[in-house]
Formats: sequence, structure tokens, C-alpha cells
Amino acid sequence: MLNSAADPFVQVAAKQPGIGSITLAEDNIAALQSVQSALEREQGARKQGIYYTPFHQYISEQPPATIDVAIMNLLYQPGNAWMYYGLRAAVYALKPGGSLYVVGAKERGVLSIAKRMQAYFGNVETLASGKGQRVVRSLKEAGQQYDAVFLDDISLVPAGFASGKLDEGTRLLLEALEVHTTDAALDMGCGSGFIGIYIARLAHKGSVTMVDASLAAVDAAQQNVEQSGLPNIAVVASNGAQAVSAQHFDLVVTNPPFHLGGIQTTQIAEGFIREAAQVLRPRGRFYLVANRFLKYEPTIRACFKLVEEVGGNTRFKVLRAAKS
Repeated sequence: MLNSAADPFVQVAAKQPGIGSITLAEDNIAALQSVQSALEREQGARKQGIYYTPFHQYISEQPPATIDVAIMNLLYQPGNAWMYYGLRAAVYALKPGGSLYVVGAKERGVLSIAKRMQAYFGNVETLASGKGQRVVRSLKEAGQQYDAVFLDDISLVPAGFASGKLDEGTRLLLEALEVHTTDAALDMGCGSGFIGIYIARLAHKGSVTMVDASLAAVDAAQQNVEQSGLPNIAVVASNGAQAVSAQHFDLVVTNPPFHLGGIQTTQIAEGFIREAAQVLRPRGRFYLVANRFLKYEPTIRACFKLVEEVGGNTRFKVLRAAKS
């Protein structure tokens, strides 16, 4: 399963006696935790023969040509780079005669992915279509050379972070942010770590913990921390603040995602807000930057009582709350 652990098909497949093993090549640890919990609850689902590996490390860490069937659901891919990497991973992982199945909607790019599958595998067929959805399949043919597929340099790190450029929301957040030299700070959904590294330079007598549910983001953030030379930063893979729930912080900041499985949602940020209220010390500060149309204020007021806008423009707003 190529970065598609959240697909309900995983639980269906886990019940099939004819399947020898299932490998979840997954980036999102929240999705992994969810499917693990579901399989533990589900009667008849196998607990053995299910393996986990970071999606972005599959090609570098797993042996080639060991998989019979690869499946990717485009709904769970954050962007084109993830889809393209999934195709490359499939070429690498499949045995000769193995099949890659891709399911997705037209608006999620399944037609363009099908064209790339044709270019990668030399074949593609549509197995089913309806209501804007399509299932396509490519076969890895014995004796065909696939080396050219791996010449593309595909990065799962957002280009803005990789090149050192700030997105507009992050820039506005940093402009509004108040950091004390002794702060113990938490950056939730840290991405490549730009915000956390910025805070660590100012809180040089304090510390910064950066968390993200994306294993690729955690790796990228760790690399950037090492390059920064700053000793007061820890990077942790975590579903929200779950991994640091026993700790307490003076400052919590977030530039949260607002898409889940290709669907716009406030669920992730609202979870961050509630967790921030739990891990903040008395008089601790919470900052969130978001698109102006996203209504996070009611949730912040429910957790902190008081919320104020301390920065922004016509597109973004920076909200600040303090714990009493």
C-alpha cells in the first residue's frame, strides 16, 4: 500500500487468507496508528504479516522486486511529487509480472497519472470508471529495462522550504511572534522546521521541540536542524502533540494543514488547538496562522477564553491566545 494506509481496503485485505503479507509504505503516522487500532479491534483481521516502512525511504531501504501487487489511492497523496514517487516505488518494488493499481478521481489527477504510468511501465489499462472515479492498472513486464524511471529527482520536501523561501503565512507568523530567550517552545506540524529553527535562535537559553505526523517532514526537519548547528532543538514524529503530551511549554506555534485526504477540513488545526491548551504552562502563549476564511476562533475561545488577531493581511490571519 503506497502511502494509502488510511484506505479502508487495508482492513478488507487483512481478512483475506490468500494474501501472504501486507506492507504499508506510509508517511503519516496518524494513518498508521489508525489502521493499527482498527486491526486490533477487528475480528478476523490478521495481526501477523503486516509490515510498516516509511514511504519516502522505501526505495533506499527495502529490497527490489519482492512485491506482487502495489496499490495507491490518490486521495491520500499530499501532492504530485508523492504520486510520482509512489509510481517509482512501485516500479522498484514489483516483481516481473507484478501489478500496480491506482484509484483516484479525475480532479485528483488520475488521468495524468495514468499517462505517467504508461511512460514508466510501457502499458496502462482502465479497469473501472464511474462518478468521476477511475481504477487503472499497469504491469511490470519481464525483461523490460526500467532504469530511466529513477533518473528523475523527486523530492517530498515542499520546494519553498527546501529553497529557504518563506510562504506568506509563515512570514506573517514570524513577524507577529513574541519569543523569550528562556522559552520552552513547541512547533506543531513543523514541516521542514523553518519556524522551529527561527524560534530556537531567539530562545537560545530555552529549547524547541518540533513535531510532525509526516515522516518525510521529520527527516527534512532533522537535516535542517543539523545544518543549523543549533543544540537546543529536538525533532519528534508525532500525531499532533501525542508524543510530547507529558511535557509542558511556554510557547506553542503552528501553521497547520487544512486538507486531510484531499478534503478541506478544520479537524487537524482544531486538534492542535486543544492539545496546545493541555501542554501549555500557565500564562503560556499560543500562536496560529491560517487562511482568513478558516474559522478557528470558536475552538480557541473554548480552550483559552481569549483570542486576538495580532497579524495578517487580506489572505491570512495570525491568532494569539494565552493560557490563564
